[in-house]
Parts: sequence; structure tokens; C-alpha cells
Amino acid sequence: MRPFVIDDIDELHNLWVDPGVRKFLWDDQVIPRETAVAVVESSIDSFVNHGFGFWTICFNNDPELIGFVGLRHFTEDGGVTSEVEILYGVAPGHWGKGVATEAAGAVLNYGFEECELAHIYAGADPPNAASFRVIEKLGMKFARKAVINGVEAVYYEICRDDYKIDLELDSKLDVK
Repeated sequence: MRPFVIDDIDELHNLWVDPGVRKFLWDDQVIPRETAVAVVESSIDSFVNHGFGFWTICFNNDPELIGFVGLRHFTEDGGVTSEVEILYGVAPGHWGKGVATEAAGAVLNYGFEECELAHIYAGADPPNAASFRVIEKLGMKFARKAVINGVEAVYYEICRDDYKIDLELDSKLDVK
């Protein structure tokens, strides 16, 4: 994984307009390239100002972008907040292989250990069963339901202290 760069815009746009990816990520809207530009620029700015943003996901010996994962500040109403959520998406050809769970786990660890965040949220649309499986594998717990842009979303949360406990248990159980 590596932080987004301007050269990623076309590959990310292609990923984000894929019917399987956009179904839940963009409420099934085909986003214009300008939206991808704005997201990449916002991520670059967020790394400068907050120490986190979005990363591309690629396999070690293959430069092809297969997904993304990252952290961003969010609100349900578009206002300013200190709440941070994790977002991720993987190309359909890589679904069911644990890519999202592994990448999201690495980002949670980064958020808690490097950025010293107290809480991290994850939201998903109720029909998005795959995202809920990832969220639950990460140890996140139900926080609240919300309606965003007319679409119901369910938010989960994990706090830094609980995540540390999970990491300690994993190391004692030799879970990798």
C-alpha cells in the first residue's frame, strides 16, 4: 500500500465507476473524473494536515491497482468533525480473498499507533453484507444508524484501547 498520488487518478476512477464497486461506494452513481481528482487531492492534503488519507492497494510485484483503503474525517451532515472513518474498496476480481480485511487492519493499526486516534468508525449500507463481514472481522461494534443523502447507513466503531486488546490477544494466540 502507498498513499494516493496524482498519477493514480485514472486507475482510481476506473475502479470507482466499476458497477460492483460503485454500487455501495458512490450510491451506484457513475462519478465524473473530476470527483476522482478531488478525492485524490483531498487525500494528499489530509496526509499533510492530519497524517492520514487514502492508500492504493497493489500486490507486491504487480503495479496494477486492485483497491484502496484509508481514513478520512466525516460527518453525516457534511459539517466539520473530529470523527474519522475507514473506507475501502476492492476490484471485483479480488473479492473474497481477504484483501479488504488485511488492508483495513493495517490502516486501523496505523490510525491508532501512528496517528493516536481515539476512535475509528466504519459505515456501510445495510445490503452491503461483504463490508459488514470486514467490519466485524476488524472487531468493530455497532455504533448507530443514520440516513445520509437519503440512504440508510449503519456505523460501527472501535476505540484504540479495544483494538490494542485485540492485538494483544492475537499475538498470544499466534494469529496472523
